[in-house]
Amino acid sequence: FVPAGALPRQPQDVFVESYVRDALIHLNPSIAEKPERADEVIYKLRAIVLSVRSDGLVSANEEFTAWLRGERSMPFGHNHEHVTVHLVDVNDLSRNQYVATTQYSFRAGPAERRADLMLLVNGLPLVLIEAKTPVRHAVSWVDGALQVHKDYERHVPELFACNVFSVATEGKELRYGSIHMPVELWGPWQPDEARIGAGLLDLKQSITGLLRPHVLLDILANFTLFATDKKKRRLKIAC
Repeated sequence: FVPAGALPRQPQDVFVESYVRDALIHLNPSIAEKPERADEVIYKLRAIVLSVRSDGLVSANEEFTAWLRGERSMPFGHNHEHVTVHLVDVNDLSRNQYVATTQYSFRAGPAERRADLMLLVNGLPLVLIEAKTPVRHAVSWVDGALQVHKDYERHVPELFACNVFSVATEGKELRYGSIHMPVELWGPWQPDEARIGAGLLDLKQSITGLLRPHVLLDILANFTLFATDKKKRRLKIAC
């Protein structure tokens, strides 16, 4: 856990650039040779974030996902050969940095929003969690999901450029969904195929099941895809 105020970033920064830079140097021998190459990669990642408004959130997220999966390269090799760039290590999880923080503020122009919780891997905000009060019967996880879907994604879409999925809970139930996914399609996480009820024990099982690093990165690497529907809209689908 790192308090949001202790993270070396400004409110207009989607990711923690110094953490991303450290990870690039740590995970890529060709960048470790010349650390200034990390800035070239970060420039590319910033460009993806900036493309959200013009190209659409799903398109930007698809491109960022390709980078996260190690599907993009840079001419950092011998004689400018292209070599794969790794932002995260999905095989040796001990080589990544994992940070949980609260009240993660992000500002895009005049709009500023504050995520209740954010999970970052190597400085990249991969999971946004919206938590609502558990003591008001009129409030449920649906309110959190709607806030993510209809408010955050609409007004600060840049924050979701590298998002794997978002989570909503009111302390009794938990549901998760990918960007632009209709709230009625947000699903529970069912560990070991067990039936999930409502309550703290079931909530704890969902949290520890879904949000462990190896599960999150497995979903990123192997259980997320992008498809086009009959209306030729690009969609993101998470398991």
